[in-house]
Amino acid sequence: MVKKYRAAYYRQPDGWLVVSVLDFPGVHSQGKNLREARLMIKDALTLMAECCLEADKPLPKPNRRAKNLQASFHEDIALEIKARALTMA
Repeated sequence: MVKKYRAAYYRQPDGWLVVSVLDFPGVHSQGKNLREARLMIKDALTLMAECCLEADKPLPKPNRRAKNLQASFHEDIALEIKARALTMA
């Protein structure tokens, strides 16, 4: 299953990009350039999703129309969720 969350990128005066996933609270990262920022936010999103699933908490519902008017730009970030095999004790 793939869910697409909405990321907002904020360009900083020193050239860095700060990124927040608007529809998944707590997912933030940064990068020196766009390539690095994309890698870092995807990793942060994956880690937060894994934490939610391990704690038996539901993932937030994606909102592809989420926006922050102060962002430099927005894009969708795909989160691939793989099923895990259950083990019996």
